[in-house]
Amino acid sequence: MRELESLAGGSVKASLEALLLVSSDAVPACDFARALNITPGEASAALAELSAEYSDANRGFQLREVAGGWRLFTHPAFHEQVESYVLSWDTRRLSQAALETLSIIAYHQPVSREGVRAVRGVNSDGVIASLREKGLVREAGREGAKNGAVLFGTTQRFLEQFGLRSLRDLPPLEDFAPDEESRRFIRERLSGGAISSTLEEASEDIDDERELLGDDYDAGQ
Repeated sequence: MRELESLAGGSVKASLEALLLVSSDAVPACDFARALNITPGEASAALAELSAEYSDANRGFQLREVAGGWRLFTHPAFHEQVESYVLSWDTRRLSQAALETLSIIAYHQPVSREGVRAVRGVNSDGVIASLREKGLVREAGREGAKNGAVLFGTTQRFLEQFGLRSLRDLPPLEDFAPDEESRRFIRERLSGGAISSTLEEASEDIDDERELLGDDYDAGQ
């Protein structure tokens, strides 16, 4: 009973901890401020203090600011233990195809289904539908006219799941390239004309094949 009395109207940080434990998504400091009837500045300061305290105490969890809000995360040092305890955050691991497609959308958004196909080289409609179902991808408008192709982008949940404050925190893709040729390839694929260039190359390849095969090509059509 004494414990309850000591917490009644107690510290802001204790109240924040209680709210964080029942929050499944990243919550902005201003939302916490409204719930606790304090100023956004007070909420931000208390959250930052909590984050530092958890870090200094080497706890099994961390409080991090991601996607414009604050959320509790398990400590990276215990990744293996956590991974063995649960299959994944939604019990459905992302396949290699899903990771490839999600990466293309993240780095090239907004991008159409055809744009994703041009980079991956295969139809990705089913994968995109799965990513939308998981809440990682959303419709982000249309290409050109009102009835143009649907464009896709990543969601707030994507930022939260990958621990990013914003898309600006995505690591430069070129950093993963083993050599200059690979870096050049990545720059081309992420440039504004990358998709149209890829489609033009495919068309040119077909024309070249037609010229080489001549009558044999026409006969096979």
